[in-house]
Amino acid sequence: MNYELITEYGDPGAENVLIQMVDDHDLEGIESEAAEIKRLTDADFCLTAIKVRDWNKDLSPWQAPAVFGNEDFGSGAKDTLAGVLGHTDDRSRTYYIGGYSLAGLFALWAAYQTDVFRGVAAASPSVWFPGFADYMKENTIHAESVYLSLGNKEEKTRNPVMASVGSRIREAASMLAEQGIDTVLEWNEGNHFRDADIRTAKAFAWVLERKK
Repeated sequence: MNYELITEYGDPGAENVLIQMVDDHDLEGIESEAAEIKRLTDADFCLTAIKVRDWNKDLSPWQAPAVFGNEDFGSGAKDTLAGVLGHTDDRSRTYYIGGYSLAGLFALWAAYQTDVFRGVAAASPSVWFPGFADYMKENTIHAESVYLSLGNKEEKTRNPVMASVGSRIREAASMLAEQGIDTVLEWNEGNHFRDADIRTAKAFAWVLERKK
């Protein structure tokens, strides 16, 4: 098993289940994230944080060379998603998937694989990931609504691959809208490492509000 189920936040019996792949850094802010979701929406929810063991491997849809540091990206997303879907058996509940950074990319990719998730909350997703833009062009997402966001300084980097994130996310938002998906692209102040918990909370709150 390449992930570990973490304590749920919010109402364990809520109709709306928010699934988020996390690492140790995300877990440091998960309680403030849950509190912010509660502040932004009166929809009931259970936030289920699932900690992955190997971030670059377990959340990557296919292998790709490293773009920072020297750790390549693996292809473990398929196995990770199979495990996640094991927690979505109760079809009387409504499931959403979201996350920050590479977890946001995983959430987007997951919604192309299955129709289980009603909405996708992708905060500062790693849409610079090699080949992902073409994947979106060639496939159809199954979610009804998709929230995208990016920090306004994220595309201002010397790394040529990561600098493409701005054009990639604008392209993604346009593609989804053209396909009739309820989509928004929100710009946040700062770089990639600012207010991850607040940005993710805004993403989940937005898709929850679309249900209304």
